[in-house]
Amino acid sequence: MSIAVSNITKVYGEQKALNNISFSIEKGEIVGFLGPNGAGKSTMMKILTTYIKPSSGKASVNKYDIGTEKRKVQKSIGYLPEHNPLYLDMYVKEYLAFNAGIYNIPKTRIKEIITLTGLTPEAHKKIGQLSKGYRQRVGLATAMLHDPDVLILDEPTTGLDPNQLTEIRELIKNAGKNKTVLLSTHIMQEVEAICDRVIVINKGQIVADKKLSQLNDEKQQVIFVEFDYRVEDILLKELPHITTIKNIAGFAYELHFNTDKDMRPAIFDFAQENGLKTLQLNHKHKNLETLFRELTS
Repeated sequence: MSIAVSNITKVYGEQKALNNISFSIEKGEIVGFLGPNGAGKSTMMKILTTYIKPSSGKASVNKYDIGTEKRKVQKSIGYLPEHNPLYLDMYVKEYLAFNAGIYNIPKTRIKEIITLTGLTPEAHKKIGQLSKGYRQRVGLATAMLHDPDVLILDEPTTGLDPNQLTEIRELIKNAGKNKTVLLSTHIMQEVEAICDRVIVINKGQIVADKKLSQLNDEKQQVIFVEFDYRVEDILLKELPHITTIKNIAGFAYELHFNTDKDMRPAIFDFAQENGLKTLQLNHKHKNLETLFRELTS
């Protein structure tokens, strides 16, 4: 395993930021780490990069223990933190050369990584003169400079325009062919475009860990319906394959079904049989965003 986490807990005072977290990631996987603000994503990433220590539990990166082999862990990872720390008075090439010196990397790699991350047009500028998007590119270039086996990226596409998003997503996807990538983001389309798997964390606990292919194969659908009169849940439960009933407002309901069969005709027939009119009847695709809301609401 490239990353192995076992029963990690992190406590700040009386607040439990992480509560007995366990997961593993194999080489070549690109895993999206999702969760609302304050869920514990950045804390977990800081623990894996040895920036902070867990209160209890164990973890390893590239089979190096984060507690006893910190230097080896640090050498084998590339880390882009949420708040990208850069020396704004340094030129792009100068900053990358400075970091290359730390890892004893040849200068040829600097030119290669500048081209790879699309920094060529801005490489002659001071970092302080760059847009937020290009500063993110500098951070990503720094994380990838020493060709690490594992990339840990905390909100890597923050501040990028749509064109830059496409380029950086492709870059991360290509990197994931022979590296392990763990990235956090709030952009669901980003996860669907890049990741093989998603881990959802809420209030310090993992609430879902699934391959995206599994999510796509799950036979679930959500239908929004509005009747002209209130319907008791006991009646709605008579609908076949129904799993969840939510009264959104007034006479409007969100109905969840565990089937890939379109249930709108069944709802329409149900309304007629019970003397109801259907004012609205819409099929909602149950995508990653829907799952995220259900798991973290």
